[in-house]
Amino acid sequence: MANLNLDHLTTFRMVISRGSFSGAADALGLSQPAVSLQIRQLEQTLQVRLIERTSRGIRPTPAGLTFSEHCIKIDSVINTAIESVSLHSDDITGTVTVGMGATACIHLLPPVLQQLRQAHPLLKVDVRTGNTSDIVRSVEENRIDIGLVTLPANGKCLRVSPLGTDEFVVIMEKDAPDQSVKPLSPDALLSLPLIVFEPGSGTRALIDEWFHNAGLTVSPMMELGSIEAIKKMVRCGLGYSIVPRMSVANIDERQGLSLYSVTPSLHRTLGTVMREDRIVSRGMSVILKRLQAGFAKDEIS
Repeated sequence: MANLNLDHLTTFRMVISRGSFSGAADALGLSQPAVSLQIRQLEQTLQVRLIERTSRGIRPTPAGLTFSEHCIKIDSVINTAIESVSLHSDDITGTVTVGMGATACIHLLPPVLQQLRQAHPLLKVDVRTGNTSDIVRSVEENRIDIGLVTLPANGKCLRVSPLGTDEFVVIMEKDAPDQSVKPLSPDALLSLPLIVFEPGSGTRALIDEWFHNAGLTVSPMMELGSIEAIKKMVRCGLGYSIVPRMSVANIDERQGLSLYSVTPSLHRTLGTVMREDRIVSRGMSVILKRLQAGFAKDEIS
């Protein structure tokens, strides 16, 4: 009977998902030769070709497609086994990987992690940051257990659960001339220098859509990937930004800034995403409950 290496199964599924050895190598943090070697070893173990190269890249063979379906079942059985064994322990243990945007990571996650460490010291939480599309893809590929993203989240076989809404506000330098029109409209803001999130994030898409719905196309002066970098640029008087209220909820976080509401109002809905076939472990369950409680406590909605 063939002895299968579980790491090789993960690599095989990643190659199929990414459509290339190099893409799988980047996602797994391996070298491309290491990925190729694992696939060769897996094929040698099974004594069948799983992947073939074409002029357009790589694709699974018929045997590879069949084996990919079994890999999904194997992964599900392993997760079930781990969870079943953990039920015999009074302590919640294991590792749960959570992915979210940088803003939520900075302003929502720290108190949640602090509470989890105090209540469940043996539970390890790994955190990954990225934009919505990156997080959703990682959830699909089983590299992230729980994603906290801006909805809607489009993906295959996902379980999506909304948490609540977060209002957007305009921030400007504290000493900037006071805006006579409140709340601020897209027309009132169009001529001002905009500092905004980089393309690819769910937040940026909502801001672009807000201007587009007013028949306007905005040309940002700066596109940054960090909410803290955006706020610092605005404090220096280099421009204004439109940010989630979550990022300026505390007095310290909005120091040196003036806040203005917008019209029409602009909100984002945050929610969790998981694979539909994912077994929800006790560790995942307590994290989901803490995220829900932390969101409600901040009264973002």
